[in-house]
Amino acid sequence: MKARTRARGVALQALYEIDIANHPIGKVLENRLEEENINDELRDFIRQIVVGVVPIREELDYVISKYAPDWPLEQIATIDRNIMRVAVWEMAVIGDTPIKVIINEAVELAKLYGSDSAPRFINGVLGSLADHQNEVNQAIASQKKE
Repeated sequence: MKARTRARGVALQALYEIDIANHPIGKVLENRLEEENINDELRDFIRQIVVGVVPIREELDYVISKYAPDWPLEQIATIDRNIMRVAVWEMAVIGDTPIKVIINEAVELAKLYGSDSAPRFINGVLGSLADHQNEVNQAIASQKKE
């Protein structure tokens, strides 16, 4: 597994724990990073993802629900929702990773952590989001202001 894919996986596990158990971000990150044998650059990337995603979950969820209207957010598995949150965050907030790479990484995480249908579902939703990149960026920016 590529190093950044692995880092995204660790961040995904942390986000899942935060969602399910409502544990504090700092403690979750501390525990996850203790368990992993990874370099400082990847540790920073993991922190950046988790600390970036958690405060804007509602905004990310708004965008996801807009482009997955047939699936109410509460019906999307928590792990799948977090995979998409990370991808949308990378697309709309960070913006330094090519969209194709973001989608491929999300699909790989879905294969590792999601159900059998998750990779296809996530690929479809993120593909739709990618087709509307400017709208997604604007939606995240406007939701953050409200």
